[in-house]
Amino acid sequence: MATPAATGLWHRFDSAEHSLCLRINRSSRHAPMRQFFAVISRLGDGVFWYLLLLAFPLSGPQGAVVATQMAVAGLAGTALYRQLKQRLVRERPFISRTGIQLGTAPLDRYSFPSGHTLHAVSFTLIATTHVPELAPLLVPFALLVAASRVVLGLHYPTDVLAGAVIGAGLARGMLLAWPP
Repeated sequence: MATPAATGLWHRFDSAEHSLCLRINRSSRHAPMRQFFAVISRLGDGVFWYLLLLAFPLSGPQGAVVATQMAVAGLAGTALYRQLKQRLVRERPFISRTGIQLGTAPLDRYSFPSGHTLHAVSFTLIATTHVPELAPLLVPFALLVAASRVVLGLHYPTDVLAGAVIGAGLARGMLLAWPP
């Protein structure tokens, strides 16, 4: 559970980010935009990444290495972001801020860090390190997943930024420990 000092710190961050969140979230009031980002978010829940992870071993022994690296990074990322969310307990913008509309159901209660972004960044970096030709597909998708979290009222920009930094760190650690 968060300490009173941490709760006060989140309140200051939330207040500072409120107007940016509100501006970004307004785009979700248009049904086609909300539906587009809801689909992106749903694919970022794992569907897209699981399919990619399953496809890599079909490309040969090196593909199995990529899939294993992604799986290990994914498990580590899940454990890490769950611990952080339980300890840091930052409420989601649609809960704590007026005017932020929820665009799709959240997977859990707290927002910091963004697990979707963490995984999108770590998987993209691992996959494109091995197969740079995938960058034109994976980089835009990862950016859309990150954007979807704020557009849909589920995360603050700092949640997304923290998820990206943690995801990049996990990918870098995995690639250093197990070089391509």
